[in-house]
Amino acid sequence: MLLKIAKTTALIALTVSALNAADFNAQAEKDRIALVKYFEAKFEDPLKNRNTFFPYSTDDELKNNIMGGLKKADFSIGNYAYSKNGRASYDEIKEFPPTEEWIEVGEELYNKKFANGNSFANCFANPAETGAAYPMFDEKRKEVITLTVAINECLTNNGEKKWGTSKGKMAHLQSYFAASATEEEKVIDVKIESPEAAVAYEDGKEYYYSQKGYLKLNCANCHIQGAGQRVRNESLSQLLGQTSHFPVYRLKWGAKKTENGLGTLERRMSGCIKDQGQVPPSNTSKEMRNLLFFMAYMNNGMKFDGPDFRK
Repeated sequence: MLLKIAKTTALIALTVSALNAADFNAQAEKDRIALVKYFEAKFEDPLKNRNTFFPYSTDDELKNNIMGGLKKADFSIGNYAYSKNGRASYDEIKEFPPTEEWIEVGEELYNKKFANGNSFANCFANPAETGAAYPMFDEKRKEVITLTVAINECLTNNGEKKWGTSKGKMAHLQSYFAASATEEEKVIDVKIESPEAAVAYEDGKEYYYSQKGYLKLNCANCHIQGAGQRVRNESLSQLLGQTSHFPVYRLKWGAKKTENGLGTLERRMSGCIKDQGQVPPSNTSKEMRNLLFFMAYMNNGMKFDGPDFRK
């Protein structure tokens, strides 16, 4: 099934050129549906499916920790979707989430006036719509625009300096947008409406499945084939649902300075790519933006659940 998802660059070009105007997302939809079916099958009965999906897991793990019978909507909370032990801790922390104060900080940043008298409200009139809108393909500019890029463009267009793209103010403002989208029960709805958008999607998919770095790993090794398995003391999360809950507060990030514990999706992806033995692309590069565009499309139809927290 995974081989059906991954395509060569040559086939990508042929596929895109053959599409009708209404079907630029045809291949992406096939990929997304295949991914949903794969994870629903994988977690239908983990112990029964051990030889297919969990060859290195122990009987104790499969019987007593990994939950079965999961459906698409269940996967929106990452590895807490299937881990009984993790879910217990998650539900407990969720009662008093560590992200509340940063949502308030983000709202203050949203309403704060720039030197010219404008504010982010002039760029993003509806916080909930903004939280749900990105990443998106700008048909005029013919490129993927992430929320991080859009925020910094708002700043520079109003005579302000850009922010960092991993944490701090960027993550705080994004947490306000994410919370607004979550409160209004927005769903991920990434659109592919042109040949150029289809190419951007395929570029991101190619990056996700391409082996790079001295370890010769790719994102799919951990988050598709390896999802549900352990690396040291961590249970690997699944691609399905990975973009729905950012920015996130990670205990690892906040170990030294609490205010640095909240991070953007770009921050997490850069760290993950480094763990693969690769040099990550810059947070605002075409490679990173197309990668996030692909990942977000694969989560289409899932509710937003951010900002959230992880270990």
